[in-house]
Amino acid sequence: MGKITEREGKCLQVQMFGSFSMFWDGKRINASAKSSESQFMYLMQMLLHNREEGVSRDNLEQVLFGDRDIDDIHHALRSVIYNAKRKLKAAGLPEGKHIIQKKGVYYWSGSVPVEEDAEKFQELCRKADAETNAGKRLQLYLEACQCYTGDFLANQAATLWVAQETKKYRGMFCVCVEKAVALLREEGDFRQMKELGMYAAQINPMSDWETVTMEALMSMGQYEEAQKLYDDTVEMYFREQGLRPSDRLMKLFNDLGSKMNHQYDTLDNIQKSLEEEAEDFDGGYVCAYPVFLGIYRMMVRMMERGGQSVYLMLCRVVDSKGNPMKDGTVLDELSIRLGDAIRMSVRHSDVLSKYGKGQYLVLLVNTTRENCSIIQKRINWNFLVGRQRTGVRYYVSSVICSPDKAKKPFGKEIK
Repeated sequence: MGKITEREGKCLQVQMFGSFSMFWDGKRINASAKSSESQFMYLMQMLLHNREEGVSRDNLEQVLFGDRDIDDIHHALRSVIYNAKRKLKAAGLPEGKHIIQKKGVYYWSGSVPVEEDAEKFQELCRKADAETNAGKRLQLYLEACQCYTGDFLANQAATLWVAQETKKYRGMFCVCVEKAVALLREEGDFRQMKELGMYAAQINPMSDWETVTMEALMSMGQYEEAQKLYDDTVEMYFREQGLRPSDRLMKLFNDLGSKMNHQYDTLDNIQKSLEEEAEDFDGGYVCAYPVFLGIYRMMVRMMERGGQSVYLMLCRVVDSKGNPMKDGTVLDELSIRLGDAIRMSVRHSDVLSKYGKGQYLVLLVNTTRENCSIIQKRINWNFLVGRQRTGVRYYVSSVICSPDKAKKPFGKEIK
């Protein structure tokens, strides 16, 4: 079904996913920003979504009026319902008792048919689960996914009953996508799997659906697109939530490296392609977290042979009281500045990676504890501006190769 559009039809079309809207006979029933109009919309949302069980008077009064001090709250509710009936009539709905009350419970009478996207989504999920034919089951799951166009009444997430429904439908959507992906994987339809992953990531962002798209790209051999998607996803998660990539995304990234096939070439050309661009060579080596993780583990292995002193430093932006800063545009700007300050304060051989909002990891190679303090002063010099009240807190730890992890040399010792 997808998003409800203005089309002809003698039924009341109701969109609950994303922003709320109602259409009658191809025309949208609008509401202004007035308080009375908002109450009309809240009333319709509850009655139309709960057509079978109805809504108790107490629940309606709580949602419509909250904790407002009203002398006669029952009278206030009757006024809202009376005005709602007038609004529906003005919208062109036929004469009739559309809203009725039985024993303290209000119902949508069913005098006109209602087509609700949330109800249709739930019905499609039910049919898909019951379908035995794999092809038909897949089509039902895909149709259900398209029917879900966003969180349930997204603009009213703070309302208790809306929050409960949001959680329920979001969970159903996730299950629906996962089942559709499993069927597409079995059929080898990676093109549609890619499209589904992109759709799910758009509708339900920051939920790791990029892994579906990345898997599909890799299965189709589109490795460069998969690499770009990975880089963009890691950057987005850091920027928006300060999160590291998920274990599944990192596994796909590692698999990507093993599956990328290159044409035969000379060693000189291969080595040239591995070198950094000249404009990227100033300061420390900046890399994504999975690359940093690989470098760290490699350094630990190299230390088995001794002769190197390596330190791991965590740099974190703090406020004037020394507490980690919270989300906001100020932290975003300071995070960028801190990254630049670190890069220009360390050597070419040192490695740094963004670990989250306002946080960076730095791997300092062949240095001493005393030099770590000198580097911190350099970072402060490059980061602090004027009478800036924010600062940086540093945590430093020596990187040590545990004796139980050290590997013995292969074969016999050569004398």
